[in-house]
Amino acid sequence: MSSVKNWLAAFRLRTLFLAVAGVTLGTGLALHVGKFSATIFVLALTLAVSIQILSNLANDLGDYLKGTDTTGKRLGPTRSVQSGKISPTQMKTAVIITAIVVATIGLTLVLNAAENFTRLSIFILLGIGLICILSALFYTMGKYAYGYVGWGDFFAFLFFGPVAVIGTYFLHTGSFAFQPVLPSVGLGFISTMILNVNNMRDIENDITSGKITVASKLGLKNAKIYHTLLTFGMFTCFLQYSFMFAALPWYRYLYTIIFLFQFYILTQVHKKSDRELDPYLKLTSIAGFLLSIIFSICINI
Repeated sequence: MSSVKNWLAAFRLRTLFLAVAGVTLGTGLALHVGKFSATIFVLALTLAVSIQILSNLANDLGDYLKGTDTTGKRLGPTRSVQSGKISPTQMKTAVIITAIVVATIGLTLVLNAAENFTRLSIFILLGIGLICILSALFYTMGKYAYGYVGWGDFFAFLFFGPVAVIGTYFLHTGSFAFQPVLPSVGLGFISTMILNVNNMRDIENDITSGKITVASKLGLKNAKIYHTLLTFGMFTCFLQYSFMFAALPWYRYLYTIIFLFQFYILTQVHKKSDRELDPYLKLTSIAGFLLSIIFSICINI
C-alpha cells in the first residue's frame, strides 16, 4: 500500500499554482465588472486543482508506459511509477477515481450556476468540461497522446489560459465579453513558458524516447528565443488590458513589479541548460500565480 507521502508526491503540488491562477484571474476580471459568486469561485477552484492532479497522475502513468521515464536520461524529479513507489495498477485506479471526482465537481459547478444560463450554454459548459478531462488524460496516455506529437504547448496555452480564465469569467457573469481575452492569453503564455522550461530541460531525453515537443523541434537555442517571445507577449497582454479597461489611477499598474521577477527568470533561463533549468519550472509557476493575484487586486482598486 503506497503511503500518503508517495501520493502527495504523485500529485506534484508545485504544479498547482497555475491551476489556481486561472480561476483567480477569471474571478478578478468578473469582479471588475461587478460580478462575483463565492460558491462558483470555490467550486471552480476545486475543479481546476482536481483536473491538474488528474493530469499529473495520468502523465506519470503515460510517460512510464511509453518508456520516457526509463531511458536513464530524464533530468527532472523521479516520477512515482518510475520509482516503484506506486505500481502501474494503483496509478490506473487513482486516475479512474480522480476522473470520476473531477466529473462530479464539474457537474456540480454547472448545475449550481444553471439558472443563469440558457440550455445551450449548459451543454457547451458540459462539453468543455468533458474535453478538459480527456485532455488531462491523453496528454501522455494512449496511442495518440498529443504531448508526444508536438501539441503540448498549444493545449497548455488553451486550457490554462483562455479556457480557465474565460470559463471562470463566464460562470460568474453569465455572459461572454472581450474583457477577459487579453489576460487569458497572457496567462496562457505563462503556462506555455512553464512547459517550455520543462521541455528544454528534458530535450535530450525526449529526443531519445521519440517524444516530439516544440523545444525538441526548435533546438535549445531557438527554444530560448521562443521563450523570450512568450514572455514579452505576456507582458503586452496584461498591459494592453490595463490601457483599455483600467487605465487610471496609476497604482493599478503596481502588478508590473512581477514583470521584474519574470524578466529575471527569463535571463536565468537563457544562461541555464539541462538539470539547471528545473528550479525555473516552479519559479515561473509562482510568478504566474502572483501576477494573477496582484493583477486582480490592482484592477479592482
